[in-house]
Amino acid sequence: MSTSEKPYHHGDLRSALLDAADALLDQGGDGAVSLREAARMAGVSATAAYRHFADKEALLAALAARHFAEFGAALAGKPLPEMGPAYVRFALARPGRFRLMFGPLLRRAGGRPPLSEAAGAAFAALNAAAPSPEAALRAWALVHGLAHLLLDGAIPAEDPEAVVARLLT
Repeated sequence: MSTSEKPYHHGDLRSALLDAADALLDQGGDGAVSLREAARMAGVSATAAYRHFADKEALLAALAARHFAEFGAALAGKPLPEMGPAYVRFALARPGRFRLMFGPLLRRAGGRPPLSEAAGAAFAALNAAAPSPEAALRAWALVHGLAHLLLDGAIPAEDPEAVVARLLT
């Protein structure tokens, strides 16, 4: 049997590509992610990666959807006062992932149902815990702003956890 007649099989290549893209994202942000490099890290050709993702944006959207699911799980079932610190801790522990999730890709999520659904599910937990939609938006604005201020170094903190505890508990 020639190489071209062998069946394509890698196991779960989609997950392997997402794992590789995660490593790239953690190392250098979304600018460091490419389908070609993710494929190389997964041990397959770039052509194989295109069987699962049409382009880099599709890969990033799938990655953001994956992280919104993790994010939603980190918030789910918590009362509102515990969600704030969990939100900021998630951002501080995974800055590249957090920035990807809330970056320009989210504005274009309408064309990518898995991403918009995962983001919506994460925010459903916040809305369910808040006494009103306005309270949910107020809480979101506070913790999202705090997360970005800490990530960007605008609030100098040797111990970000202490800042989170002081401001959110």
